[in-house]
Order: sequence, then structure tokens, then C-alpha cells
Amino acid sequence: MGYSSDSYTRYQEAGAAGRQDAAAGQQQGTGALSVSAAMSLAKSSLEALTVRILGEVSEVSVKPGYKAAYFTVKDSGASLPCMMWNNRYRASGIELKVGMLVELTGRFTLYAAKGRMNFDVFSIELAGEGNLRLKVANIARKLQAEGLTDQARKRRIPLFPEKIGLVTSPRSAAVHDVLRTLRRRFPVATVYLAGVPVEGAQAPGYLTEGLRCVVAAGAEVVLVVRGGGSFEDLMPFNDEGLARAIAACPVPVVTGIGHEVDTSIADMVSDFRASTPTAAAEAVSPSAESLESLFATRAASLGGSVMRQLEARKSLVERAADKPFFADPLTLFSSEALAVDAAAERLARALPISLQARGMALDNARERLLSNGPRLTQKRRLELSAQAGRLQDLSPLGVLARGYSFARDEQGKIVKSVEQAPAGSLISLTLGDGVLDCEVKDAVKKDIFNVNER
Repeated sequence: MGYSSDSYTRYQEAGAAGRQDAAAGQQQGTGALSVSAAMSLAKSSLEALTVRILGEVSEVSVKPGYKAAYFTVKDSGASLPCMMWNNRYRASGIELKVGMLVELTGRFTLYAAKGRMNFDVFSIELAGEGNLRLKVANIARKLQAEGLTDQARKRRIPLFPEKIGLVTSPRSAAVHDVLRTLRRRFPVATVYLAGVPVEGAQAPGYLTEGLRCVVAAGAEVVLVVRGGGSFEDLMPFNDEGLARAIAACPVPVVTGIGHEVDTSIADMVSDFRASTPTAAAEAVSPSAESLESLFATRAASLGGSVMRQLEARKSLVERAADKPFFADPLTLFSSEALAVDAAAERLARALPISLQARGMALDNARERLLSNGPRLTQKRRLELSAQAGRLQDLSPLGVLARGYSFARDEQGKIVKSVEQAPAGSLISLTLGDGVLDCEVKDAVKKDIFNVNER
């Protein structure tokens, strides 16, 4: 119990007032205090004091409809009934339970009519471990409200992780337990160890960094473990920052912290909570017995599947071998051969009839051509005769027949000018009835159309 100097002054003043009331009571009678005077003296003396009390909660009565919470605190030698108005109790944020160690601030009150004393509690705090547990509970509720502890978000642990991360103290018994278990159960795995402090104020930061390092090294699953200890020893694993790092880890996290009864916030947000470090190692490593059983089961399943496939294929081959076309390949074309024969028969019947019809049509066409041919060609004959007459009129032979001729030089070119046939050159004259070979004696250029030059 403790009190301040101000409280002690009030205590002295109240005591003096009580003594005055007692003296007045003594003056009225035989010198002894009346019960009322005595209770008044005690009430005035006690209610002037504000004190702090440390004790363990032994009884709690918090019921709907009550104006106050009623409870009892005790130690090894005494107990004290307490009451706390509901508005103060709710503001404290503490839910009282039997066994809690609490620190109370308040004053004593006396109910003179019944001679009962209570402790009127102004404020309440959890003391020692209880205060830590309250902080941990508040963090747990916060993370739970965010869904970080939900079972639905927890991931499955790999069946055969080849790379396992281990975050723990390098000098603890836990690290040896984990390594020994992994070596015995799953020696093919590679373990990435991040040796970090697991106690003290700086431990959460080291644990978070260790988690990051083993993940960066390629771990497929991470073990976060430590051996047993007091509640205070395990406090680093109740750190909110570490809890968020575990929840945000890109690979599954398995925790094995303390003993089976210990549950930290890290356990709550991890993907799998093991009761001990050894159990954590067992959770990520298959035993030799389980592997042998698994392989035997898979081998039997595989063998059975292969046999069933072989039997099915054998049945298909046997059914195929019974098909008629394997005995007589021509059977494959029997329907097509029948179709060809039927078509040939229809063609043999249809061809003579078609040819006969086509022959009759051809005869009719020839008769129409013979009858219509002269009529169609007569007009063309007349036109051809006229064209032949015109052609005859324009023919050079006709011109020659009328007494004209034309000359060619020695190369056979038509001579059109006297310059092409100078004196002494040989030319040939073509007439209507033959050709004359001539030698030019003289070549004089004249305008044959000018009469004066004739």
C-alpha cells in the first residue's frame, strides 16, 4: 500500500476532524465513543486517502443491470472487497478474471449503517505479466480483425521441400533439435540457417531480417523456432511487426515456439503452428517410413494402372482381329465394288439409248443445215462476187492489161524516180503479158504533167 503527501495531509486533517467528533461524543456521555461517532471517525479518516493497492483478483461479479463492477482482491494475508463504477470499468479496457494480478488506485469507503467497508476503485491496471498479456491480447485482436489469423489464408506446407529456412538462435538447444530431426527424417533437404537473437527488445527486428534472408536464399518453407521460457522471454514473438512479416512472407511459415501450452501471436499468423521446435521440423519433413509407404502405394497404383491399360489395349486388339476385313481384305471394298457394278449396269443400259437419241438429233440438225445452207450462202456469194469485182478493178494486173507497165532495178525494187535508174543501169519493165530487160541510155527528169515540157 502507498499514498502521496497530499493524501497524508488530508488524512491528518480528517483524523483531526474525526477526533473532534469523538471528543464531542465523549463530552455527551461517559467518555466512550458511540458507534456512529466511531464509524464517522473511521469514515472521515479513510475516505480522505487515495492509495494504490496490488493484489490478485479472487472474485468477480460483473452483471447486466448493475451500476458497478464488484470484485475482491487478496494476497497471502488478507482480502478486500472492491467496487468500480461501470463507466470507469469500461474505460479501463480490462476484463477482470480470477487470478489476474492488478494494481488499483482508489479510496476506502464505509457504509456506516451496516458497518461494511469497500474499496472504491478509480483506475485499474494489469500488473507484471498481466499487463503484458493485455498488450498481447490487444495486438491479437487487431490482427484478427484484419483477417491475418484466418484459417482460410493459411497455405499448405510443401510435401517434399528441398530448401528449408531456419530462423532461431544459433546457440540454443532448439537449433540442434531441428537439425537433428531434419537430418534423420529428410537428409536430402538443404537448410538455410539465420542465427539471430530470440530475446530482448531488438529480437523482433533480427527475427524479421532473418526471415527475409532465408527467403531470399531460396527457401521453400521457413521454420521460426525457439525453446521454452517465461511469458516475458517469449515476448519478441508477440511483436506486431514480426507478425506482419510472417503473414506477408511469400512462402509458408511454420512456428515452433516454447512448449505446447505456449501460443504467441507469431503462432497465430503463421501457416502452421507446431507445439515445439522438434514438431516444427517434423511438420516440414516426411519420415522414412511415410516415404516408403507412399512410394509403395504409388508403385502399386502405377502398376495397377499399367496393367489395366494393357488389358484394355489387348481387348481392343482382339476385337480388331475378329473383324472380317482382316481375314478378307476385299471385304473393305465390297460395298464400293457393288456400287461400281450397279453404276456400270446403269451406264450400259443408258448409253445406247442416249447415243440413239443423240444420233436422231444429229440427223435432224444435218437435214436442217442442208435445207437452210444454200439460202444462207446465196447472199454471201453475191457479196463475194461484188468484192471480187472491186478487187479486180484495183488489181495491178488489171492496170497492166490496160497498157501500163512498171520498172524494177537490179535489186527488184520498184523504180519510182529517174534518179533510181541513172544512165547505164539495168532495169526490167513488167508489162501485161511479160517482162522486158532494158538498159537505160539516158535519164532525164521531167514534169510529165506539164504540157509545155512535152
